[in-house]
Amino acid sequence: MALTTDTKKDIYRTMFLAQAWEQALLRLMDENLAPASYHPGRGSEGTEVAATAALRPDDYLLYDHRGMAHIIAKGVSLVELFGDFLGNDLGTTGGLGAGIVHVCKPELGVLGQSGTLGGSQLIAAGAALSSKLRHTEQVTMCFFGDGAANRGTFHEAANAAGAWKLPLVFVVQNNGWAVSVPTSYSTGGTFHDRAIGYGMTGYEVDGQDPFAVYEVAEEAVERARSGGGPSLIEAHTVRLTGHYASDPDGYRSAEVRAAYAEKDPIVKARLMLLEQGLATEDELRGMEQTALDEVQTARDKALTGTKPGAERLHQRVYV
Repeated sequence: MALTTDTKKDIYRTMFLAQAWEQALLRLMDENLAPASYHPGRGSEGTEVAATAALRPDDYLLYDHRGMAHIIAKGVSLVELFGDFLGNDLGTTGGLGAGIVHVCKPELGVLGQSGTLGGSQLIAAGAALSSKLRHTEQVTMCFFGDGAANRGTFHEAANAAGAWKLPLVFVVQNNGWAVSVPTSYSTGGTFHDRAIGYGMTGYEVDGQDPFAVYEVAEEAVERARSGGGPSLIEAHTVRLTGHYASDPDGYRSAEVRAAYAEKDPIVKARLMLLEQGLATEDELRGMEQTALDEVQTARDKALTGTKPGAERLHQRVYV
């Protein structure tokens, strides 16, 4: 799908929606209605939304723990996402996640998440192998951070993907920090250069430019779909908050945080739409207000959900 004006607007709308949803979730945490076990995605929206936008509805998504923008872009409803964090029956897991979020929506290709960082890389390779064996032309996209990129699971998954030419796109969100450890200390070389060692195509892209991310992701997805094998995209993003919701972020200087704030992908995309004459100020404000209203409606609906009782203790337990 070409990067049309409508596609650019939809990417911006979804980014803004994801930001608004996250702000509402953080308020629920402040109100002690949801557990504070969340890793904010501010700064990652440009990569998560734009890359996911290149997928078909039946393609597979293995998301990472940084925000929910990719999951929202894949089509999971805001009510269900709120329900998962609230631990009630309106969530995708029907409340059985108890607020520890592992969103799972198979009909939208959202396959859940591994219990450990990096585990999703192996699940993604398995999902891509299933698509190849079933001849469905489905593509799997797997997101993970620079920290998880250094785990052994990446080597295993990437080697299998390259050897078997699996329809798989790895997306490394390199925000420069694995919790409090800078990549300059933890990583030798660059992530996108690793691709050649596994027989796949590597890309490096500015993750703060969602339109550039979309073009790279679309090329990688179409290569995978046509039998050309896997790709590895290294998107340079920024983390505008601490690692987790209550992280004081004292290990990064005020100067570093200020520099990151100037790279906000939502602000950047909005400015590009205006400067390129693709949208007016009134149009964007209307789009943003609609998103805010959608989030409020979803929050109100999600709060009407019911917590699972003891009668559901053995639901989906088979052994």
